[in-house]
Amino acid sequence: MQFIKQYIEDNKQRLLDELFELLRFPSVSADPKYAPDVLKTADYVAGKLTEAGADNVEVCKTAGYPIVYGEKIIDPSKPTVLVYGHYDVQPPDPLELWKTPPFEPTVRDGKIYARGACDDKGQFYMHVKAFELMMQTDILPCNIKFMIEGEEEVGSANLATFVKENKERLKADVILISDTSMISMEHPSLETGLRGLSYLEVEVTGPNRDLHSGVYGGAVANPATILAKMIASLHDENNHITIPGFYDDVVELTQAEKDALNSAPYDETQYKQDLDIAELWGEKGYSTFERTGTRPTLEVNGIWGGYIGEGAKTVLPSKANAKISMRLVPNQTSEEITKLFTDHFLKIAPASVKVKVTPHHGGEPAVTPTDSVAYRAAQKAIAEAFGKDPIPTRGGGSIPIVALFEAELGLKTVLMGFGLDSDALHSPNEKYDIFNYYKGIETIPLFHKYFAELSK
Repeated sequence: MQFIKQYIEDNKQRLLDELFELLRFPSVSADPKYAPDVLKTADYVAGKLTEAGADNVEVCKTAGYPIVYGEKIIDPSKPTVLVYGHYDVQPPDPLELWKTPPFEPTVRDGKIYARGACDDKGQFYMHVKAFELMMQTDILPCNIKFMIEGEEEVGSANLATFVKENKERLKADVILISDTSMISMEHPSLETGLRGLSYLEVEVTGPNRDLHSGVYGGAVANPATILAKMIASLHDENNHITIPGFYDDVVELTQAEKDALNSAPYDETQYKQDLDIAELWGEKGYSTFERTGTRPTLEVNGIWGGYIGEGAKTVLPSKANAKISMRLVPNQTSEEITKLFTDHFLKIAPASVKVKVTPHHGGEPAVTPTDSVAYRAAQKAIAEAFGKDPIPTRGGGSIPIVALFEAELGLKTVLMGFGLDSDALHSPNEKYDIFNYYKGIETIPLFHKYFAELSK
């Protein structure tokens, strides 16, 4: 353990400088104008894997952005860990809310502020540097493979094809991902599951053009008003989702499971203060941990229509739109939930408007078995690095490829993230604590050590 810490200490500034280089690439997969930068990022990652000691490093072409692959096979008889991460990032908008430029990493109070700092550049790069550490100190105890993609933030559209076409190359014993969070560095945790996702866009159309709100207002349905009413109707007075059949496949937690989940440290006052809100909102009868990790949700991610420029323009808009995401729990499927939403939304639309629902992407829920060799290795690694056992938690976010890996490769995933819920993922001023970055590099070699030992 001490020589791991010593290596990090001896290379501290370089490890940070390299992450900063990576963060300066504006690898936004959702916006085509960033395409050259996304490709440059893939090349940078491939170069760093090669420098760290990986063999057979390749920037693998797909129908979209490439997947970076590399491996180190020290002994075919030893267990193999497949590390997954993504080098693409969310769009930085709205830019005016950033205190410092999103692609110029800045340190404030020991935290790195930049788009992708936590999600997922800072987290996947820990694995590259932990691999370098194990190679340089000659302690790599098992085989390791890397698969770092560039389309996670837009649904990993081409990953399934790559996985299906490369099953032999991707053979492993477990998937290891750091794209999740811990409760805190004082209370380390280990996620045992993720919610699935159904993401779609709705469009409500009224008249064939924007109208003068004085001449036509009161006689013609306003699509923005209709859309607002339709969305509002999707939750009842208890914040329960009203789509028929939405909860049919949801399995309630046992009391023992609830007790275990809610045993994690939680300060509601601090939670509200951090978000600058007076009250929490959610499905009645469930705790915050249950609402964010084990219950399905429906959220509006964006809504627009009509005139939103400077000054006033009194129009009755022709169209109004919204983007909506639903987080799913085990036994729900994205295909079924997308269909239930679509059927219901079309049904509740009044005859005064036309409604269109366009699915974007989805993913399935996933649960990690807590009695597996890999999970126990992660527990032991975190316990040694942090000096206390990790608390098992359920993640509220989605990593759709976890279910894909299980279906296509027959592999379970260990979710060993080092981010924090307060890291402003997908928001302006995304951050990642420098302490967390170094702590990840320290902990990951211990996972490989214990996974190799426990696999014997």
